[in-house]
Amino acid sequence: MSQKKLINPPSTRTSKAPFAQGVQVGETLYVSGQIAQDADGKIVGVGDMVAQARQVFTNIEVVLTEAGCSFKDVVKITCYVSDMRHYAGYSKVRAEVFPDADIASATVISPGFVNPDALIEIETIAVTGSGG
Repeated sequence: MSQKKLINPPSTRTSKAPFAQGVQVGETLYVSGQIAQDADGKIVGVGDMVAQARQVFTNIEVVLTEAGCSFKDVVKITCYVSDMRHYAGYSKVRAEVFPDADIASATVISPGFVNPDALIEIETIAVTGSGG
């Protein structure tokens, strides 16, 4: 039976969060919902969806890398966007990160996050070595 391995990169704010940034079980990595926080806990790009989406994907990449994965290993993302008018900005950045559109994906409009300056949150599932 596979054991749970907690993934908490040093540059993440795990010490202040009551959860792991990622949990790996066997070859599967579950990345906790990431918002556009920098290492000091400040929101990057307040009011700017493109800047926030880029920071979120940067945060996801940090967790993926710590677990020995990359964006090529991502199999599914679930994105929560605060308002439909921000969808285009998110979609633009997502296409930069996943140009081949080779992942399962869902987007949900969620009118509020714990941090009121956050416009976006993304959860990620990756499978180690699946990207070749």
